[in-house]
Amino acid sequence: MKKRSLYLFFSFFFFISFAIFTLFVANDSLQKFDLETIKKIQNIIPRSYDSFLSLLSFIGSFEIYSLLIFSILIWRKRISSFFVYLIFFGGHLIEFLGKALIDHPEPPLSFARYRTFLTFPSSYFHPGNAYPSGHSMRTVFVVSLFVFLIIRSKISLSSKLISSSAILLFGFFMLISRVSLGEHWLTDVIGGFFIGLSTAFLSFLFI
Repeated sequence: MKKRSLYLFFSFFFFISFAIFTLFVANDSLQKFDLETIKKIQNIIPRSYDSFLSLLSFIGSFEIYSLLIFSILIWRKRISSFFVYLIFFGGHLIEFLGKALIDHPEPPLSFARYRTFLTFPSSYFHPGNAYPSGHSMRTVFVVSLFVFLIIRSKISLSSKLISSSAILLFGFFMLISRVSLGEHWLTDVIGGFFIGLSTAFLSFLFI
């Protein structure tokens, strides 16, 4: 019971963090921060990495993550686990509302470094603005879910550390790619990060 209360607390905490952070974004208080960080990140990450990071963007699509989560839930064979899927869709609803209501355009084309791979239907659905980042939200949700399952598994401690570290590293590169490729501002990524954590902790209640 204590664990369930803790999951609810952190879910609420990160949702409130998202709401407060959104107020700063909506008031255009972080424009200078966005501009400075995208320039610094693009200067640090060479263009030779763009293809690899663009591939990560492809992997982070709604279709691939949805299939991945669905496969995990089928493997667990618990009906209650399918609430995780509903929460995942709920995170997207928050994302779409944010993009529709918050006037926060994506970075100018002068920052664009994305190299197109295969595209899914979701790539053509754009609610409006850039805040928050859907890729970031999905990645944080899925990474948190995987790490949670790994920690609760019966594999050895060293295997847990290696697996969790690899997944967290994947998540880090995915979040950085959103800015380095000029797809999003850092504030978009932070907003998606908060939603992803909030929905992930809520989903832990059903695992």
